[in-house]
Amino acid sequence: MPLPFVKAEGTGNDFVVVDLRPGQPATRGAAVVQDPGVVREICDRHFGVGADGVLAILPSATGDARMRVLNADGSEAEMCGNGLRCVAKVLYESDPALRRPTLRIETGAGVLTCTLEVANGLVTHVTEEMGRPRLTRSEIPLLPAGDTRALREAIRARDRDFHFTAVSMGNPHAVIFVDGGEDLRALAETYGPILEVADRFPRRTNVEFARVRGSEIDLVVWERGSGLTLACGTGACATVVAACLEERLAPGAETSVHLPGGTLAITVAPDYTGVRLRGPARIAFTGTLDLA
Repeated sequence: MPLPFVKAEGTGNDFVVVDLRPGQPATRGAAVVQDPGVVREICDRHFGVGADGVLAILPSATGDARMRVLNADGSEAEMCGNGLRCVAKVLYESDPALRRPTLRIETGAGVLTCTLEVANGLVTHVTEEMGRPRLTRSEIPLLPAGDTRALREAIRARDRDFHFTAVSMGNPHAVIFVDGGEDLRALAETYGPILEVADRFPRRTNVEFARVRGSEIDLVVWERGSGLTLACGTGACATVVAACLEERLAPGAETSVHLPGGTLAITVAPDYTGVRLRGPARIAFTGTLDLA
């Protein structure tokens, strides 16, 4: 059963995008392509297409479409900022009915507005209104639950003690700022897998290792369900929120967040009622999956 797909990436965070809305050619394989075992095979970089996850485009009663995020390990994520830009690009460029500058896409974090920058008929960048950051322990979620925030909270992994600030952008993040010159990637590779499954995170967590340089941030993310990735849009948002909460930066100004796959621009509202993310989206290639 051949099933058409788009391979897309946003700052190196790469996805297999399948349009499963009624009337689309891929619809007949909708159940199979969303199966966790099949997702793992598709995302395998040696025996499959290779990706950080599968993005399923589905019909929505409240938005122009709905995005379902399936991680490389087959688990489901509530939200993916880089993936949302890729879905917006695919929708704009493939569906004449959605060829307009603003799209509203339903996600596990609510219906989010995407403003598209277009050149020669192709989407180059997307600005996403990411919604309100969730800051209390119960919203994230984080144990023990409650209405307080986790700000510079101590946590131990292997031989190291860290301090993290917890933020949810619809999905949980534990942000750790590194003030010295340590290699952020090495820290993420070594301690990310342990912190991801720490007992106090009942839904697991994404783990950010970040360094503030003046008004900019260097960031490496260990993604829940995908491992080390070149970029994470919600992680970049959560990191800037955490930097503001820790008074390393001030909200209201656009912050450049430099990830291994590129740079994202993040703006946190002064009253923390919303976060805006701007970044690129690119289609690498199209193809068909043999689901047999």
